[in-house]
Amino acid sequence: MSLAARPVLLFWALLLGGMVVPFPLFSAEPPASALLAPLPPPPSPSENPTTPEKVELGKMLFFDRRLSGDGTMTCATCHDPENGFADALPISLSYPTTRNWRNSPGLVNVAWRKTLFWDGRSSSLEDQALFPMMSPFEMNRNLDYLEEVLKTVPAYVEAFRSVFGGEITRQRVAMAIAAFERTLLSRDTPLDRYLRGEPGALSARQRAGLELFLGKAGCATCHNGPNLTDERFHNLGVPEDPKEKEDPRVLATARFVGKVSGFPDYRTLREDPGRFLVTKKPADWKAFATPPLREVASTAPYMHNGALGTLEEVINFYDRGGGDDPKKSPLLKPLGLTRSEKEALKDFLAGGLSGTVPEIHPPRVP
Repeated sequence: MSLAARPVLLFWALLLGGMVVPFPLFSAEPPASALLAPLPPPPSPSENPTTPEKVELGKMLFFDRRLSGDGTMTCATCHDPENGFADALPISLSYPTTRNWRNSPGLVNVAWRKTLFWDGRSSSLEDQALFPMMSPFEMNRNLDYLEEVLKTVPAYVEAFRSVFGGEITRQRVAMAIAAFERTLLSRDTPLDRYLRGEPGALSARQRAGLELFLGKAGCATCHNGPNLTDERFHNLGVPEDPKEKEDPRVLATARFVGKVSGFPDYRTLREDPGRFLVTKKPADWKAFATPPLREVASTAPYMHNGALGTLEEVINFYDRGGGDDPKKSPLLKPLGLTRSEKEALKDFLAGGLSGTVPEIHPPRVP
């Protein structure tokens, strides 16, 4: 390996380290049948057990502007508690002079996710937490410098010593943020109560919507299991925004990600390859993660690029059989939903999947 190539590969290993682990190929074939179920208690990993003190430390870090390069952004900038821990924008906010290229996913019930980000490049919340900090088009923070900045804050030094029994490190920063994110739960939706044996939890129209969700509308083909996601990746044929494709800042972001992902033709990229940049499998071209659906009414706009602004638009998109991409998933077919069926499905999605989310207020940051 040439010396010139090492810095690029080192940066790739640091920034996108979650991508270098081989991933299984998720094809577009229908998954095995999975029943809906109420959510179990959230996981508390043995390597990072959840404690109240760790959660409180993670909450402070989540709202601390020191985590961004110019001190203008926090994790909550793109994951706002008032917007389902998303940001209500088609494309996520970005570091000054740059442009992001994907929608900011909500964080409610992220505790159960098996992969993170629209392309699934991270396999844990601990891994995920550092990506936006390092990303030049997100928070743009050098992690070596971040460690030294936080070590100048006595309250953080004492908190890390108390929680972790040692000094501040980037790994412990990520562990604390992950512990906080595992508390962002919605487990008492009408659907959860219905599945626990409370027949009146869903209204008659919401029950009709649930029947469509499980049957004619085909939603449960991908949105199944306790967290309403198959944890797979699908090309839905979601249209690109022509204006975004012509923005040189978006093109720079796309080509940068393609470059550090090892995509040989990164200089010609004019669209988002999705999961392909992780697996390099042709079947994953423009495939994106199936998101969970609880609190979905709070996280508009939808899809990886925010192309669909409302739940009505989402339902109509699927009713048409998805987008026009000839390589889209064969699971997508025109549904032939009637107006009343669309209304019932929307009522289930908006009302049947909305419950109580912890009320989070920005803490006093030291």
